[in-house]
Amino acid sequence: MPTKNQQISDLVTLNEELENYFANTIIPQLFVDSELILRKFTPPAMKQFSLKADFIGRSILDVHENFRFPTIIENIKTVIATGKILEKEIQTTDMHWFQMNILPYINRKDNKTNGVIITFVDVTARIKDLREQEKLVAEHELLLDSIAHDIKNPILALSLSLSAMKLDVNKKAERLPKLIDAMERSLNNIKNVVDDLVRGHWDKQRSDYAEELIDLGNIIEDVRLSISSLIHESGAIIETDLKATEITFVRRKLRSILYNLVSNAIKYTPKDRKPHVKIQAEKRGKYMLLKVSDNGIGLTEEAKNIIFEKFKRVKTGVEGSGVGLYLVHTIVSNAGGKIEIENNAEVGSVFKIFLKN
Repeated sequence: MPTKNQQISDLVTLNEELENYFANTIIPQLFVDSELILRKFTPPAMKQFSLKADFIGRSILDVHENFRFPTIIENIKTVIATGKILEKEIQTTDMHWFQMNILPYINRKDNKTNGVIITFVDVTARIKDLREQEKLVAEHELLLDSIAHDIKNPILALSLSLSAMKLDVNKKAERLPKLIDAMERSLNNIKNVVDDLVRGHWDKQRSDYAEELIDLGNIIEDVRLSISSLIHESGAIIETDLKATEITFVRRKLRSILYNLVSNAIKYTPKDRKPHVKIQAEKRGKYMLLKVSDNGIGLTEEAKNIIFEKFKRVKTGVEGSGVGLYLVHTIVSNAGGKIEIENNAEVGSVFKIFLKN
């Protein structure tokens, strides 16, 4: 049986080994006993959480604010009470992310939890990488949805032009030059959409999606040309009232917002009524406010709650896939903007798009 002196010597040796371990580890680490007294911490913990030597022997309750993580006390108490390891990712108030592991420190003699060892591994870089990957995946999904949606109308216009040409084969074909122009515009629109896909996939810098100073009038005219067949077939009137014309935004995304709102306004106007779409723009604090008003079917309160969901549609008798307004909402939200919807006094709806500028 070891003598008392031998036991003291063994204890000193163990203590020296523990001190040596804590002094040389590169991971922020703490030892808190079962009474919540801070017994030891590593130099990286001292640096990371601004701990001082005189904190040793003090209650963790007195210094828990240094850890900038509000539930650390509750987590320590849970591990002491249950004897089970706790692992979780935490974000401190200085916006750093850590993988925190709280392990029970068990006294083998009586198999009792005597405290906890807490380790903190900085995973801020990994979390940022994951966030960037998630953002990139979301951007690609949005791009593909946008392309799938935007390419349909040029194809439809091309199909209508070809059908009209067939009808004119046995006639004088007076409309032939106009039909050829319409087909050419549709083909160019399809080409532009495909070019956007190729650039978006291969251009690692994504320069094609950089913000730039844009003239709103030019975007509106581009949208008019893109849906010229739809405007012609429906006899739609598009009115503009632009008190503000310049905005810093991604050109393709701004075009997509107006394209979807205007084309929807025309499509969802009853056949017994000529579509009348009004586009307004003005400065509103830190926002550019775009208003797209129509004289269409209007929206019920129930419809307002679902129209921005993917594949949800308020009327199935109209050509479409339920993606357009989802794209508008996603683009606006990702840009830090917001959307409000109102019903017109008599008929139709007003979409208010607030874009940071």
